[in-house]
Amino acid sequence: MLKIGVCGAGHLGKIHIQQWKTIEEITLVGFYEPNDQHAAQVISEYQIPRFDTLEALLKEIDALDIISPTTTHFEVAQKALSTGKHVFVEKPLTNTLEEAATLVELVNEANLKCQVGHVERYNPAFMALNNAPLNPLFIEAHRLAQFNPRGTDVSVILDLMIHDIDIVLHLVKSPVKRISASGVAVISETADIANARIEFNNGCVANLTSSRISLKKMRKLRMFQKDAYIGVDFLEKKTEIVKLKPEDSSKGMMDFPIELPSGDKKIISVELPEIPAANAIRMELLEFAKAIIEDKPVRVNVIDGYQAMDVAHQILKKMSLHEDSHNTSND
Repeated sequence: MLKIGVCGAGHLGKIHIQQWKTIEEITLVGFYEPNDQHAAQVISEYQIPRFDTLEALLKEIDALDIISPTTTHFEVAQKALSTGKHVFVEKPLTNTLEEAATLVELVNEANLKCQVGHVERYNPAFMALNNAPLNPLFIEAHRLAQFNPRGTDVSVILDLMIHDIDIVLHLVKSPVKRISASGVAVISETADIANARIEFNNGCVANLTSSRISLKKMRKLRMFQKDAYIGVDFLEKKTEIVKLKPEDSSKGMMDFPIELPSGDKKIISVELPEIPAANAIRMELLEFAKAIIEDKPVRVNVIDGYQAMDVAHQILKKMSLHEDSHNTSND
C-alpha cells in the first residue's frame, strides 16, 4: 500500500487531507504542520498523526503532498526528493523561477514522480473536451474572484491567472512569441487585477483577465478555431461546442441551417457534453497515486509547472515595465 504524507494543513491542506482519506489505494500516514492551531483542527477532524518534524514524516512515507506556503515549496520538495520520495506540489511550483528550474533538474536526476497541482486540468468541464479536436486560434479567459485576504501575499498572476496560463500552454503547444500585460494594485501591495495578451509562434493569441476584487465569481474560457467555438465554464461545470458543418451533414436535435454572406449553406451544430459530477482535487490526487503505483507519467509534470511559472513571471515583468513607463509619463 502506497504510504502518503502531507506537508501543510492550512485551508487547502485540510481539503487535501479530507480527499486522501477517501482514496482506498493509499495509506495516509500523517502530516507535518508547524502551526499548532491548524494541526489541532486536523487531528480533531481527521484523527491522523501529527509529526513533529518534516524529517520524521519523510522516514515513514513513499510520497509527500506539499500544500505549505509557496515560499517553502522548494525547500520541502528538495528534502523529499533527496530522500527518494515522490512529490505532489501545489501550484505555483516554487516561489522563484530559479527554484523551479533547480527543481526540474532534481526531479530528473532522482527519477521520481513530481506532479504540480494545476487542478483545473481535472475540472470535469475541461475534461469533457478530451476527445474534441482542438486547434485554437484565439483564446479568452476570465477568472474573477471576490476579495479574500488569504493569498494576497502574491500577485493575482501567481494566485489566479496561473491556472489559465497552464490551461492555455497545454492547449496551444507552441512557443510564446510575445507578451504584453498591465495590472493594478487596488487593495493589496501586489496587483489585484491584471490583463495579459500572449501571442504564440503558430499565430494563436490568448487574452487572459484575472481579478480578486470582483463582486461576482467567474471562471470561464472561450476558444475560437476554424469552424468552431468552444466555451468552458469551470465554475458552473458547463461546456458547449458550436461547430459549422457542411449542409449535407446529418442533423442533431440542436442543429440548425444558416446561409453565409457568400451564399454557402451550412449547419450550426451545438453540442452540450454531459459533465459527470466529480471532485477535481480527489481526481488529481488519485491519479498521482496511480502514476506511482503503476509507474505511469503524471498528467501535470514538473516541466509543465515550470513553464507556467516562466510565462507568469514574464507577465509580471511586463506589468512592472508598463507601470514604470506609466509613472514616468506622469512625472
